[in-house]
Amino acid sequence: MTTTPYLLDQLETADMLLIDGLHAWQFELNESLLDQADAAAHADQPFASDEMVLRIESIDGRDRREWRFTYNEVMEARYQSEEESWLVHAGGQEHRLCCLGAVSASGDDE
Repeated sequence: MTTTPYLLDQLETADMLLIDGLHAWQFELNESLLDQADAAAHADQPFASDEMVLRIESIDGRDRREWRFTYNEVMEARYQSEEESWLVHAGGQEHRLCCLGAVSASGDDE
């Protein structure tokens, strides 16, 4: 049985994002809100919030673009396993989000 990953877990370990096909290495999570959600989970209490939990910035040509997503929007995102991406609905629009990890190489010969 395969377990569906949580978008917030992937965001916490991501180094860069793809949003609607654009690379975005500037993004931040609202750590205070995540701490509140963790406390609620540990207390076995439900948690929901319309506060912003994710802010993403990217440059598209000469234009700076910014996206903001609430906690509820991120938690309601649908995982698309075939593309390893997430569909997030916000403000009447759908956005495709992919979490990417950094690639590093070792200079040591093994």
